[in-house]
Amino acid sequence: MDKKLYENYTAILREELMPAMGCTEPIAIAYASARARAVLGKMPEKIHVSCSGNIIKNVKGVIVPNSGNQKGIEVAAILGAVGGNESKELEVIAGATDEARAMTKKLAAEKICSVSLAENVPNLFIEVEAEADGHKSVVRIENHHTDITLITLDGKIIFEKAPKKDKPKTSTAQRNLMTLSGIIDYANELKIEDVKEILERQIEFNSKISQEGLDNKWGARVGKTVLENWGSDVRSRACARAAAGSDARMSGCPLPVIINSGSGNQGITVSLPVIEYAENWHLSREKLYRALAVSNLVSIYIKHYIGSLSAFCGAVSAASGAGAAITYMAGGDYQSIGGTITNTLANVGGIVCDGAKPSCAAKIASSVHAALMAHYMSMSDKEFLGGEGFVNDDVERTIKNMGYIGKIGMKETDKEILNVMIDKIDVDSCLSN
Repeated sequence: MDKKLYENYTAILREELMPAMGCTEPIAIAYASARARAVLGKMPEKIHVSCSGNIIKNVKGVIVPNSGNQKGIEVAAILGAVGGNESKELEVIAGATDEARAMTKKLAAEKICSVSLAENVPNLFIEVEAEADGHKSVVRIENHHTDITLITLDGKIIFEKAPKKDKPKTSTAQRNLMTLSGIIDYANELKIEDVKEILERQIEFNSKISQEGLDNKWGARVGKTVLENWGSDVRSRACARAAAGSDARMSGCPLPVIINSGSGNQGITVSLPVIEYAENWHLSREKLYRALAVSNLVSIYIKHYIGSLSAFCGAVSAASGAGAAITYMAGGDYQSIGGTITNTLANVGGIVCDGAKPSCAAKIASSVHAALMAHYMSMSDKEFLGGEGFVNDDVERTIKNMGYIGKIGMKETDKEILNVMIDKIDVDSCLSN
């Protein structure tokens, strides 16, 4: 493999596989708020959060981690200001104390924080204004959860940079160079020492939160329900372990996860089914590392075309990556790995995202189940064919077709989902016409 391409794939993994505590959207709000307080130099008397519809969608239904079971944008912003450490970025509120949680509850009840919907902005947009003693700071995040593009104090610009459409300015990796054949070549030629630390951390963190979800009463307990009712073979365990991680994460568990494509749920989905199958098949750690490289990169490849936030459920792209990696571990070649991806997308590519919340765990279980069926189909030379729906004979084209549908075709779907969630429209009236 060309050295530059090899280094590009390694750089993508290093950039993407970051630790985050809790759902990344409320954490990003907390991060912006913590930065705004630091710039202001004192605890704000008032906070205003202006954010895009997709941020509202992904914060409304989840418990803010380390908040003491509190929900919502206001809670995320206040906790970030009260108990956040902005230097920790996506682990900004990992050290929040009981005192900070109590103060957050008190200030939320006093309504010191207001929220508005930002129009005509990127899908991922957060702007926090913090005021105290006649002074005001502003921190803006655009396109990526930690990508600050503007900081001001009393109207004076302290920091500013143009938002990047694809990745933050510091990015050294080019996702437009990714191909499925390149991902497989990279996994085969991978020097384990180049990625061992980040992949070992993914195994450790994501396995731990999955076990927490199985052991304790988080969310709707989707993972536990799968194990109790589907049996305990490797297929059920793969679905259950991924779902259990989301059960805990969506319900405020403070344990960190390693994210993929900016999402903890996607990071959980790309890793845990692969880990479960590797253990069941008694594969070496080296083989697991190579398979996780496939899983993570396939998910990033698919999601690259769709974008960070859309009406397309990221569990689908992540499960496609997990299925591809399981086929890779089973000895599958380019054709069979591509068949697994095609079979998964053709089945559950239409699952919509209506925000981060406990039911994400069920979508993960369904997506992983579809990916496992896709794997077994492909290994038996059964594949959905080009011309059937958006499927193309070339898996690379099928992935791009799915990307177009998710990014362009589902724009209006995304808007209408948000309208329903924030009660902006009269659904009964619309349906009666």
